[in-house]
Amino acid sequence: MTSLWQDNEAKEFKTDLDLRVYTSRLLGRDASLVLHGGGNTSVKSTATNLFGDTEDILLVKGSGWDLATIEGEGFAPVKMEMLLKMAELKELNDPDMVKYQRLAMTNPSAPNPSVEAILHAIIPFKFVDHTHTDAVVTITNTEGGEDKIKELYGDKVLIIPYIMPGFVLAKLIYDMTRDVDWTKLEGMVLMNHGLFTFNDDAKKSYEKTIELVDRAEKYLADKGASLHVQKQELHVDLMNLAQIRAKISEVKGHATISILNDSDEAVNFSQADVDTIATRGPLTPDHVIRTKRTPAIFGSDFNADLESYIKDYKQYFEDNKANETLLNPAPNFAILKNSGTLSFGKNAKEANIIKDINDHTFEAILRAEKLGGYKALSAANIFEVEYWSLEQAKLKKAGSAPEFNGKIAVVTGAASGIGLAIAKMLNARGAAVVALDINPEITNIFNKPDMIGVKCDLTCCEDIQEAVAIAVKSFGGIDIVVSNAGIFTPSENLDSLSDENWQRSMDINLTSHQKLIKETAPFLKLGIDSAIVMVASKNFPAPGKGAAAYSVAKAGQTQLARIAALELGEFGVRVNTLHPHAVFDTAIWTDEVLANRAKAHGISVQEYKTNNVLKTEICSSDVAELVCAMAGKPFSKTTGSQVAIDGGSDRII
Repeated sequence: MTSLWQDNEAKEFKTDLDLRVYTSRLLGRDASLVLHGGGNTSVKSTATNLFGDTEDILLVKGSGWDLATIEGEGFAPVKMEMLLKMAELKELNDPDMVKYQRLAMTNPSAPNPSVEAILHAIIPFKFVDHTHTDAVVTITNTEGGEDKIKELYGDKVLIIPYIMPGFVLAKLIYDMTRDVDWTKLEGMVLMNHGLFTFNDDAKKSYEKTIELVDRAEKYLADKGASLHVQKQELHVDLMNLAQIRAKISEVKGHATISILNDSDEAVNFSQADVDTIATRGPLTPDHVIRTKRTPAIFGSDFNADLESYIKDYKQYFEDNKANETLLNPAPNFAILKNSGTLSFGKNAKEANIIKDINDHTFEAILRAEKLGGYKALSAANIFEVEYWSLEQAKLKKAGSAPEFNGKIAVVTGAASGIGLAIAKMLNARGAAVVALDINPEITNIFNKPDMIGVKCDLTCCEDIQEAVAIAVKSFGGIDIVVSNAGIFTPSENLDSLSDENWQRSMDINLTSHQKLIKETAPFLKLGIDSAIVMVASKNFPAPGKGAAAYSVAKAGQTQLARIAALELGEFGVRVNTLHPHAVFDTAIWTDEVLANRAKAHGISVQEYKTNNVLKTEICSSDVAELVCAMAGKPFSKTTGSQVAIDGGSDRII
């Protein structure tokens, strides 16, 4: 491991807090040091209060902030005097600790201080860095881990036996260090937890972390605990993935995202003796909030394996409970024997966090096995953190979920116009979206963990099958299909209509929708409150001269939706159609085209845009709103319907 410190960057940071932000972000850049909100940092400084007095304060990472992206406002300012007095108390429960830490803050609008604020305060150095470094924790989580740490660092680090984070940890270290010469220490190793380094200089504190971790990495290599991952070529049963996701959603009581990890590393781990090594517990107790203590392990009968997991989890709860309330017993991740792993979350962000934690944990477990055997904390220790009152309080404060949270949507024609607006609105309302378009730019437009763009020719079954596979592997299944892609064909009367024009319209405006339904229907049957929304056209109920190729295809698309409603209704899949007209904020309606059309009608552009019964303009976002309604609760008991969105057309009315 090498230092990321750059003198030319660092010179831009003048204040204590600026430097604290800089080195915190350096730590946060490396996932092998901290993951998704893990770790914490602090700096001791001074502030002038309302009365002109100078006070010593601790600026410590606030709850909810991530070291990789933390800003100055992410650090909570807490009076040092109060924290040091709290360290002298014999007892203090964690809710009271949080309350009094908050009372000691000099800025009441700042985030809650880290639960380790007292610990940071008693370390007598300006800068304190705490990480959950993979390399060090891997060594602590082995048989004889403490002896290995002593072998590695000698008496240069203080070794702290595992104890719950919070006041009891701070109190233990306070008592252990009363007679310690801190200047002779390079750091502290908290068994099964992580590493602390400290110095009065920001660079030295940060680089001491890098140095100690580098020594741990070299120690692992020297002891033969390196990994050699073999390339894997596997075929995964997509229907099996969708069935698992459907069952997990049922047990959890809400739509759940299920992410397949079929990387070489994950597959290699799944081919190990997972019944033994994967069920000993997480790498650090902090992870249990995300991952639970152990994964489910799915073999040939995942239903039986899931039932067994739930039974075991309930027994684990009964064995360790005091007055806690049982959390949902469904697993948060599963190992598919010989095929990789699945991570389950209420949304794609949560599932990806679990996946990232697992990636690091799997590597650490395999390395620890080579170092003498992986050894996690006891079930009782893990339970204590999983059901910690502070974590339970966070769960209770969780707000209501967005409408489509945990749902998976496939939207076609999503690179521009109506399709783009639909995809973005579904995502903004919680859905994971797979956006399809023949335009290759789609992969750049949608390139986020919960929004994937796929170049897809919807007239090609193989392209659609590949897009469906991406949706199922990336998110677990399909709940919503918005069949929107289409083209306007050149205006030609019947007596001069070209075969090419006719066939092109049929292929894209009709047959592609049939192909999409064929490939997605098996997964929609396993979806959560599944829905197909057909985006057809006003040209079905009100065709015009010269538009036979387009109008007939759209009529066929509408009829296709009605038949799909009849065939899929018994499986709970709703199919509804909307007919937009005159949606002018799309690529086809350039300023020049609008001006010419308005001139041809002898009216202004604005009058042309609002040339309907309601005298209102229809935008892509209006169509997207109706799609969300059809995919959501307002249409939860409606199928086979058709709704125009055109401001009112006298021809249709």
